[in-house]
Amino acid sequence: MNHLETTPDADARFREEKRQRIESFGRDEKFRRLSREWRELALDRRYMYNFSWWSRPAIQFPGDLIAMQEIVLTVKPDLVIECGVAHGGTLVMYASLLQLLGKGEVVGVDIEIRSGNRRAIEAHPMAGRITLIEGSSVDPGVARKVREKAAGKTAVLVCLDSHHTHEHVLRELELYGPLVTSGSYCVVFDTFIEDLPADYVWPDRPWGKGNNPKTALREFLRSHPEFEVDQTIEDKILITSAPDGFLRRK
Repeated sequence: MNHLETTPDADARFREEKRQRIESFGRDEKFRRLSREWRELALDRRYMYNFSWWSRPAIQFPGDLIAMQEIVLTVKPDLVIECGVAHGGTLVMYASLLQLLGKGEVVGVDIEIRSGNRRAIEAHPMAGRITLIEGSSVDPGVARKVREKAAGKTAVLVCLDSHHTHEHVLRELELYGPLVTSGSYCVVFDTFIEDLPADYVWPDRPWGKGNNPKTALREFLRSHPEFEVDQTIEDKILITSAPDGFLRRK
C-alpha cells in the first residue's frame, strides 16, 4: 500500500488541529479567566500603548492586530472604515495590507485629528490609500461622506473605536452597520469595559459598566439578525479588547 495515499495532507492536519485547539479554548474557563485578569492589569499599565505599525503608534493588544490582519486578508475589502484615528497606526496597518492585496482604501474618522498625527499620516508611504475625515462619527454630514465612499464597493469592513458610551456606539452601529457587506465584519472595540469589575473606575471618562460598546452591540443585535458574533476570533486570541465584538454579517 502506498502510505502517501493514506497520510492526511500536512496543511489540512495542521488546520484541523488548530480548529480543535481554538474550540477547546472556548471551553477553557481557567485560561479565559486568567486572560481577563491579565487584560485588567495590562489596562492599568497602559500595555497596549507599547506597539506601532510602520512607525505609527497602534493602540491595541497585539492579538487584536493579528486578528484584524487575518480578517482583512480573508475579506479582501475594497474599503475599510475606521471610527477613531488616534495616532493612525491601525489606519496604516489596514492600508499596508490593502497595498499587499493590490486594491482598496481606508477612511479614518475622528472628531479631532491632531495636527502632528495628521502630518505624519499624510506624509506616510501608505497615505495614498488613506482618507481622513475630521468630525464626529455620528454627525449626519460625516456619515454621508463615509456612505459616499462606500457607494459601489463590493466588500466593506467597519471598525468602531472612537467614543465608548452606549449611546454613541449604538448610533455608530446604526449608521455604519448597513455599509458592511455580506461575509465581512463590523468590529466593535473596547467591549471589555463591560467585563471589568463593577468597582473599576474610569477617571475622566463617561463610560463604564452598563454604559459601553458591549451594551450597545447587544441592543443592536436584538434588532439586526443579519449580524452574528464570530466567537471563533475571540476564542483564538483570548486577550482582546473586543470580546463579543467581532460581528460578522451573514
